Amino acid sequence: MDARGIIKIGMSAERTLVVPPERTVGHFVPDMPMVYATPMMILEMEMASGDAVRGHLQPGWITVGTEVDIRHIGASLVGSLVRTTAKVVAVERRVIRFEVEAFEGERKIGDGRHARGLVNVEMFNKRLGVK
Repeated sequence: MDARGIIKIGMSAERTLVVPPERTVGHFVPDMPMVYATPMMILEMEMASGDAVRGHLQPGWITVGTEVDIRHIGASLVGSLVRTTAKVVAVERRVIRFEVEAFEGERKIGDGRHARGLVNVEMFNKRLGVK
């Protein structure tokens, strides 16, 4: 599958999340603040990126995260409403590149770039020996 004929620059998606205690750095690391953890923000950015293109892929194909270059620039407490956005900025044969951002209200709390690779699920599972 060649993404260039299917995925278009500008495709986008948005996700929202109310920060739960189990997504804070303090949940994972004792004695750390109960603020939204950077890996959890990156997860939402990756999921928004996948959402932006999922409906356009051929049956049997998915995208998987391959690169992240993210800044986490603002802390968010438990109960904060976080909005994450992803927009396609480049399309290669098997790689889709995104610009991603996260906001708490109007305040930007994170931004960066993310890439996802096109994968045929059947071939991927076969290579991994999944039955």
